[in-house]
Amino acid sequence: MTGDSPMQSLIQRFFQLLAQRDLNNLSELFADEVDWHIPGNEAVAPWLGRRKSRQEVRDCYQLLWQNTEPLSATVDKVFIDQEDAVISGEFSTKMLQTGQIVNSLFFIQIGIKDNLIVTYKLLEDSYAVSVALTESPKND
Repeated sequence: MTGDSPMQSLIQRFFQLLAQRDLNNLSELFADEVDWHIPGNEAVAPWLGRRKSRQEVRDCYQLLWQNTEPLSATVDKVFIDQEDAVISGEFSTKMLQTGQIVNSLFFIQIGIKDNLIVTYKLLEDSYAVSVALTESPKND
């Protein structure tokens, strides 16, 4: 990504702020009203689910960061069609509650309007996240 389009620039900034865990600036990338969805078991992983506002997105990241430790992440492909993008990649995250590690592919759909994120949908192995949060690590 070279930052040639508003979407490319926004995606680049999004991942930079996410890696830095810069909650204030990251949340400012989102519109006041947003269509956010990360499917999964919200009772086990409360950062999953639907969000509708910038503040709810902010709260989501706070929950995620209080409960996980990122180990690695790779963006494989970014597909852009004007104000919509799909991003694919892989990540590895440690669940702090249990010490379990989750390795997953991910796909993110982002839509922007007026250079702010209005749609954010993340598909990951949320089943693996739920299992990792409910099982203790096995001692060999």
